[in-house]
Amino acid sequence: MAASNPYPTALVVGASGIAGSAIIEQLAQRAGWEVLSLSRNPVPGSAARHISADLRSPESLAVALAGEQPTHVFFTAWLRQATEKENIEVNAGMLRNLLTALDHAPLEHVALMTGLKHYMGPFEAYGKGQMPDTPFREDEPRLPVENFYYAQEDELWAAAGRQGFRWSVHRAHTVIGHAVGNAMNMGLTLAVQASICKETGQPFVFPGSETQWNSLTDMTDGTLLAEQMIWAATEAPGSEAYNIVNGDVFRWRWMWPKVAAFFGVEWEGFTDAPRPLEEQMRGAEEVWARLVDKHQLVEPDLERLASWWHTDADLGRNFEVVADMSRSRLAGFCGYRRTEDCFTRLFDRYRAEYIIP
Repeated sequence: MAASNPYPTALVVGASGIAGSAIIEQLAQRAGWEVLSLSRNPVPGSAARHISADLRSPESLAVALAGEQPTHVFFTAWLRQATEKENIEVNAGMLRNLLTALDHAPLEHVALMTGLKHYMGPFEAYGKGQMPDTPFREDEPRLPVENFYYAQEDELWAAAGRQGFRWSVHRAHTVIGHAVGNAMNMGLTLAVQASICKETGQPFVFPGSETQWNSLTDMTDGTLLAEQMIWAATEAPGSEAYNIVNGDVFRWRWMWPKVAAFFGVEWEGFTDAPRPLEEQMRGAEEVWARLVDKHQLVEPDLERLASWWHTDADLGRNFEVVADMSRSRLAGFCGYRRTEDCFTRLFDRYRAEYIIP
């Protein structure tokens, strides 16, 4: 089903992140689309027309969006909070505020990005209680824990009932793709880790658990996520929640040496216990400053590049994580990526932009 409006307008929320920037890049290449981005600050080099607003402020959104007429919304923003109760209050509130401010707009579809913590639980209840078997499937019941993904879905469904738009939810695994200043960015984090190891002569050490080292896993390429969200907004029938992963599976004990080989560093796998990056990379700011000066890199702030905590959380899991893609395959979305290629393309792009040496 094609978009019914002959002049569709997309509003991308979270435009500076991996998924948001990929959505903008893809829509900018499609004839007939007007693309808007909403954030507090403009994204340098973005192809979208920027709208400045604070998602936490209904008043700010009402003023900023009063004259806008988006037909499609792609919501990929989130703000990390100290507790899940606060995550629910802030992140569900941001989605509610946005959709309320668009009550006047001719919305046809709202696509919401969430993740596989829908099945595993939030960080503070990670893997606790009875989790579903892998591969995770979209029809699994919710876990009996607080989860801001559930709260966002509830806000989405309530607004769809009031405003009459179709919706989709996109549950990604670890997303790798191009962004700087992103709170959850394993691709860039591993690139920075390997670059620091090469500079210091230290081995490239796997930080995670024995389970993650040995178990099957999968990942989500940011451009593939963008493709599925656009497909759901313009072609998919009805309203559904979809898993979105690359389509291949691998073990980190196979992938880790390949990442190390790209950067020309020696590697070490799991030995007796996890070796978190937050400990391995403590004090690495001086090394990064040296690399910035030596290679004329464009981002001196290590905190904007490496999300040690997030990679530690992902690779520290003590359970297998694999998602099933049958629902969207049967509905017509057959996108695929090989994760090894996603890493190398991403590393090449970061090098070309002088973000990593």
